[in-house]
Amino acid sequence: MLTAEGLVKSYGRRRALDGFDLTVAPGEIVGLIGHNGAGKTTFVEIVTGLVPPDAGRMRIGPHDALRAGRAARRLLGVAPQELALYGSVTVRENLRLLAGLAGLRGRRRDTEIARVLDELHLAAVADRPVGILSGGQRRRVQAATAMVGSPPLLLLDEPTAGADPETRSALLAAVKARAEAGAAVVYTTHYLPELVDLDATLALARDGRVIARGTQEELTRHLPGELRVTFADSTEPELRLPTTDPGADLAALLAAGRTPVSVDIRRPSLDDLYHSLEAAAIEKKKTEPRDVAA
Repeated sequence: MLTAEGLVKSYGRRRALDGFDLTVAPGEIVGLIGHNGAGKTTFVEIVTGLVPPDAGRMRIGPHDALRAGRAARRLLGVAPQELALYGSVTVRENLRLLAGLAGLRGRRRDTEIARVLDELHLAAVADRPVGILSGGQRRRVQAATAMVGSPPLLLLDEPTAGADPETRSALLAAVKARAEAGAAVVYTTHYLPELVDLDATLALARDGRVIARGTQEELTRHLPGELRVTFADSTEPELRLPTTDPGADLAALLAAGRTPVSVDIRRPSLDDLYHSLEAAAIEKKKTEPRDVAA
């Protein structure tokens, strides 16, 4: 549904994107992660047509998004990181505007609005001005404006930033439902546990490029977890052992005659992956030759 290849974008001497590649299939949720300055927001701006790339190619569905931008972006629903709502009008009126821009009219429009209001737990506040809603409710309205019309590609940029637990739960459930219905989803976040809940594949961005891409299991397979063992008959009551093979390491402890009281195996997490890839990228950058001014 979305294919970006070799996207480059510079602002003066700073390269925000430097060969950015990302493909998202229908029904897939991709968690796009990376520190501030990694290129995530610039990528979002290019996909939405707010800024043009300096180089590269991009397709949304069957369309060349850099040439047939209007047709391509009819397939796209966007929830930007900064709230973009009309505060003086009601939730329903905000959604009517976005539904109209998506080409919905009459009964079909009203049915779609009712659906997304229910999906994001907004029916009770549908006829209240957005400006008087809580922060979490406004976050859900923002997501609703992206989802109304059921676009086949969703771009959600930090949709739960500052959100309360109710908002986070409603948003994650809605995102999963849209992906199960066939939508492709790009989901940027700094809150890594959300990506586990969404069963998202991962794309880690750094310095304007995607440096790792795959499922959590694929990307964490080589990382050590931790074996935590407590003993009743030892001066060392707890042992924490980094391990890539917890079964073998536990067997070695038992063979040595040590009797555990409890055993806990911690699998490598997204945080472990994130820190590992960041450390590897930093080390690689240290070894790259530097440009020397003539």
